[in-house]
Amino acid sequence: MTKKVLICISFLAATFLSSTTMAEDGVAADPEHYTVEFENDKIRIIRIKYGPGEKSVMHTHGPNVAVFLSSNAVRFTLPDGTSVDTTSVTGATQWSDSEEHLPENLSDETLEVVLVELKE
Repeated sequence: MTKKVLICISFLAATFLSSTTMAEDGVAADPEHYTVEFENDKIRIIRIKYGPGEKSVMHTHGPNVAVFLSSNAVRFTLPDGTSVDTTSVTGATQWSDSEEHLPENLSDETLEVVLVELKE
C-alpha cells in the first residue's frame, strides 16, 4: 500500500473517531449497496457493491477489515463536509476503526469490497 493511501486512511480514521453525531449503520442506511453475507455474535461480514458513478448516503461502520475485490477511485465525504479521494487496488486490505462516511465510486467500473466488522 502506498504512503499516500496510508495517510488518507489515517486521516479518515482520525476524522471518524472525532465525530460526535453518528449516522445510521451502513446496511440499514443503504441496503441497495450493502448486504450482510454472514453474522454472529463476534463479526458481521458485509458485501459492498457500487456500480460506476454510484454514491451512498452518510452512514457508519464498526471497527473493520476491508478486502478490496476491485481497483477503483473512491471519494469519501466526511460528516464535516470535507472529502478525501483515494484509490483501491484489487486484493488490498485495510483496517479502520469505527467510521462515518459517504462513499462515491468515481470509476467507470464496479466497486466491490468485503467488509468484516468486529462487534464491540
